[in-house]
Amino acid sequence: MMNKLIGRVSVAALTVAFAGEALAVEWNVSLWGARRAFTEHVERLAELVAEKTDGEFTLNLSYGGLSKNRENLDGISIGAFEMAQFCAGYHADKNPTITVLELPFLGVSSLEQEIELSLAVYRHPAAVADLGRWNATLLMPSPLPQYNIIGTGEAPASLADFEGLAVRATGGIGKALEMIGAVPTSMSATEVRQALDSGVVKAVSFAPHAHMSFGTIENATWWTTNLNPGTVNCPVVVNTDALNALSEEQREALLGSVDEALEHYVANYNNNTMTAWGPALDEHGITRVTFTDEEIAAFRAAAAAPAAAAWIESNAARGLPAQELYDLVTGMIAQSN
Repeated sequence: MMNKLIGRVSVAALTVAFAGEALAVEWNVSLWGARRAFTEHVERLAELVAEKTDGEFTLNLSYGGLSKNRENLDGISIGAFEMAQFCAGYHADKNPTITVLELPFLGVSSLEQEIELSLAVYRHPAAVADLGRWNATLLMPSPLPQYNIIGTGEAPASLADFEGLAVRATGGIGKALEMIGAVPTSMSATEVRQALDSGVVKAVSFAPHAHMSFGTIENATWWTTNLNPGTVNCPVVVNTDALNALSEEQREALLGSVDEALEHYVANYNNNTMTAWGPALDEHGITRVTFTDEEIAAFRAAAAAPAAAAWIESNAARGLPAQELYDLVTGMIAQSN
């Protein structure tokens, strides 16, 4: 009798334990590469969520173990993982609304402004519906500074020297570089170092942190200081069903931590990455290439308007409010200047 009673108590205790354990939620987060400036907001978000929920809600960050970076949106759509980061230019057809943020020469001047613009677009009903096709909810951007180009071989003396240059560049930056005769190639960041070392491409368009993180700086000989054709937009998204399944406390812990995570990201990028970039160029003996104001103005004039017009036309044909999205972004930039 006593043994039966003990058995019942043990089963009851285990049931309570398992029930309590079931309340804990762990999300898998699909990233790529390694921890770097580009992922610091996700790292900080994970810390904040765990702190606010006393470990009852955790984000398990995986750098490449869950999916290829170009397939992260697909993984979100089927619930293979609950959160992921991706870049719009990897698959513009899958997320056309947010590619407005990748148009060349928009004139974005800071990471803070990049965040403001991104969040405005992410909240637009068209963008919400666009990503909703993938069962994805846009959570936060990964703000990046203006891209510039690192290359091998003889440094270009003028923009005319880009004629025929094979360069890794995605989205609007690639289209802009076409305007000066370059030959853009789209590939994921993890493939770039090998492509540069093997000569498949002769130059790479990246933000400073990525040139350091993915090793393109190791064998490069030159860097453009002021080309500034634009940047890429790389949001963090969550699976909508998983978001809706969270308790009110867990959802607040996640959504209420976004601002602080982004503040951490910006401080880290400005204070650490940009501080290290100049010395890294010097250490590797990389020549800085600065183009004249006249050349940059001519480049901007040749690339910006045609790229915007083509983007508006093609996306309006999809039934998207392309002009409205473009006016939203350019209007906000004009107001801040």
